[in-house]
Amino acid sequence: MKRNKIIISCGGTGGHIFPALEIARSLKKIDPNIELLFVGALNRMEMISIPQAGFSIIGIWIQAFYRNSIIKNLLFPVKLLISLIHSFLILLYYRPDVVVGTGGFASGPILFVASVLNFTTYIQEQNCFPGLTNKLLGKRVNKVFVAHENMERFFPIDKIINIGNPVRRNLKISTDLSNVIKSRDFFKLSHNKFTILVVGGSLGAQPINKLIQKNLNHLINSNCQLIWQTGPADYKHYYTLKSNYCCVLNFIDRMDLAYSAADLVISRAGAIAITEISFLKKASVLIPSPHVTDDHQKKNAKYLDDNNACILIDESDCMNVDLVKITEKFKSEEYRSTIGYNAWKLFKYNASNDIAKIIINEIKKS
Repeated sequence: MKRNKIIISCGGTGGHIFPALEIARSLKKIDPNIELLFVGALNRMEMISIPQAGFSIIGIWIQAFYRNSIIKNLLFPVKLLISLIHSFLILLYYRPDVVVGTGGFASGPILFVASVLNFTTYIQEQNCFPGLTNKLLGKRVNKVFVAHENMERFFPIDKIINIGNPVRRNLKISTDLSNVIKSRDFFKLSHNKFTILVVGGSLGAQPINKLIQKNLNHLINSNCQLIWQTGPADYKHYYTLKSNYCCVLNFIDRMDLAYSAADLVISRAGAIAITEISFLKKASVLIPSPHVTDDHQKKNAKYLDDNNACILIDESDCMNVDLVKITEKFKSEEYRSTIGYNAWKLFKYNASNDIAKIIINEIKKS
């Protein structure tokens, strides 16, 4: 019997990789015999994360296009040409039934070539304002899976399916006290202190790291403890701040335990981070990155803030805020529960399974 084949392309950051992995797991759950191949960018985090999750990946030589730097773009035309040729060879050899992209520059070449060769193609857009790659691909692919209303501003309306964002369902573990204790034990922290999880995205966020460094002693003195993901670039500057009250990590592999241990999450406002925080009914302080397309992280966070589902801090103001005072508000269990529940009501959480069903049904039809 012929085995169906699917290529999934993603890369650059966890915000593109995690949805791709969830879609892959859902596809395998529905059809264990399906063949999956990932395509990512050489030397990016997907080349480690995808094999660790048990899937095969091929890396292509491609980079992001830097809008404000001529020097960084000097090799871009060469890399783009080579990645298009490589993508053509991958498609010719693998001959997939479907090609799926979840955004990021790694998706561009393989999805573009697949659309030219008339393969069935899909993209999944996490944000309320799509990145350049997905905006360009949206005109060429068969369907576009989105998570927000009014996306016809960017994509042909007849291609849009609003289905929510894929969320890592394995992040959800029981919230009973024994699991909270086990989770805090994992990070070598106290069982009974107010616990703050700090994540600046999978690559870290320097402004958030500086904010935590400035307030660290005050937070510890107010009976708080921290799980702090600095990102690999900043880790060398902050790892010396490790203590019995502060677990400093360059990357958190066990995010399920980190979320379980946390009373409060301080985070960037990427679409997937927000979906996960909301899925787990966690209270959050969101500090959007201003260095993203059309300031979409600010729009993501404002959606929660307008619904009393987070506290929003502008990056430009973050060094002036009294983080201890903000944290004190969240020490009220009733307030935390209200904020977390309000966030949970805002999103759909079955997207990966719904996307997988649509893809497999379309394969069967063809």
